[in-house]
Amino acid sequence: FSLSEIFGCLFEENVYSLPEETKRGWVIGNIAKDLGLKSGELSHRKARIEAEETEKRYFDINVENGNLIVADRIDREELCDERASCVLKRELVLESPLELHRVNVHIQDINDNKPQFNEDIINLEIRESAVRGARFFIEEAHDADVGHNSVQQYALNKNDHFVLVITGNTIELVLDKELDREKQDDIDLVLTALDGGSLREQGQ
Repeated sequence: FSLSEIFGCLFEENVYSLPEETKRGWVIGNIAKDLGLKSGELSHRKARIEAEETEKRYFDINVENGNLIVADRIDREELCDERASCVLKRELVLESPLELHRVNVHIQDINDNKPQFNEDIINLEIRESAVRGARFFIEEAHDADVGHNSVQQYALNKNDHFVLVITGNTIELVLDKELDREKQDDIDLVLTALDGGSLREQGQ
């Protein structure tokens, strides 16, 4: 049970936003000002940020100036996986008299992961008799980031035989010109996955 459930005296929510991986000591906001508390009142009333026993603290409060600060490194992917919304919920506890205030901190995704294919190199064995229009499935790349920072598009290097066709999450190489093994028995292609700002290349 949370403290608010035990005492039933939860007041308004205080909502903040913070990019993941922000350094320790970073000021998120001034909670004393947001709550309309006087200078020194947080110290006098022994203000503290409460979290579940199984959770990291992540945030702390400077009782002298009322600043809500980062107390521990926050990895959004570790906390929320690929969910679009990532919110850390804490409670600010004030004593004498007892007051509880909900503190919600939205953790923003930053582009700290690159798209990854399951394999760096994939070997496709294609018969020389394959006809134009033949399709060959390629597994999609994955990115631990979300939204614009996840995989946005793919690009195939210019070549004489294949074009890239993407339908939804399905990626296919399509034979655009018949193969001639006597002229060329190996074809090297480079498929590139791009996210909101980084890339990972895969040779095939």
